[in-house]
Amino acid sequence: MTTIKRRGFTALLGASALAAPGIMRATRADAPLKVGFVYLGPVGDFGWTYQHDVGRKLAQTALGSEVVTSYVENVPEAPECQAVFESLASSGHDLIFGTSFGYMDYMVRVAGKYPAVKFEHCTGYKRAPNLATYDIRFYQGRYVQGVIAGKLSKAGLAGYVGSVPVPEVVQGMDAFLLGMQSINPKAKLKFVMIDSWYDPGKEGDAAKVLLDQGCDILTQHTDSPAPLQVAASRGIKAFGESTDMISFAPHTQLTADVNEWGGYYTQRMKAVLAKNWTSIDTWGGFEVGMLKMAPFLNMPPDVAALATSTVADISSGKNKIFVGPLTDQTGKVFLPAGQTMDDGTLAGIQTLVAGIEGKLS
Repeated sequence: MTTIKRRGFTALLGASALAAPGIMRATRADAPLKVGFVYLGPVGDFGWTYQHDVGRKLAQTALGSEVVTSYVENVPEAPECQAVFESLASSGHDLIFGTSFGYMDYMVRVAGKYPAVKFEHCTGYKRAPNLATYDIRFYQGRYVQGVIAGKLSKAGLAGYVGSVPVPEVVQGMDAFLLGMQSINPKAKLKFVMIDSWYDPGKEGDAAKVLLDQGCDILTQHTDSPAPLQVAASRGIKAFGESTDMISFAPHTQLTADVNEWGGYYTQRMKAVLAKNWTSIDTWGGFEVGMLKMAPFLNMPPDVAALATSTVADISSGKNKIFVGPLTDQTGKVFLPAGQTMDDGTLAGIQTLVAGIEGKLS
């Protein structure tokens, strides 16, 4: 495995590699599959990027000498990332994973230049013959968190540290409050968007703002454990994100959504090795093992039991979460009674349900 910092990576390959699509492609039939990963944050963020790297390592272990994996960390969602994708494509990588939403248009452009290379974009929706997309139904875990919050919040007011107002984040806020309102119909949710996926300072400050506004339980859709740590410092119960963050708040973390990328990465590498890779869209959750909950701790046994049964109901399809009637912040019904929101609508949702305080922009 190779670890390369972003700036050193592009300098090492030089301008010639960027200008010559297809050079340095593996020619030996028995050469290992070269797989590259592009990460938004550092592998030590203990959240989103960390968990993707756990998945990369699991795939590497599963496939052994058949593959060689590498990653480039701290790559921004900006034009600079296109050079990183081109560098990987031109240096013999057969399969490239981009692990952040903002890489989407840049990956589309690079995929068009390198038709022999397979690309996979995490959380995106644009595909091409050599560009697949994949995602996890994170909102399923948010609903479970909301059910727990509904049982434990005395104020009936939860705080949500958000990253950027894309549908993935909106899904999570809506699902969390719907879960909370399934227990306490009067429950409300406040949120703060930090306009970044990973910024521990902003994440911590947002957590403080929400707690100062009276939220007595906290969750997050950002990448560091900072919100969880702020909550712990005040004795407030909270939820981890992307990975089990219990070590940062052993007495106050209730559970965490845990993203399981390893199985997917292994499967897709195997598909390239078997020469049957195709461009597909994958959106999996509890039901396929791409999402799980960390142990239910720091809560009464009956609440843990309810959380466990809620996971089971979502996994089986008994609980579809986004079922009407659903009302927006203005009181208008946007999903009629008896209807279940389809995936196309859910994937683009920008509507906040009644009870969420604040505007997306």
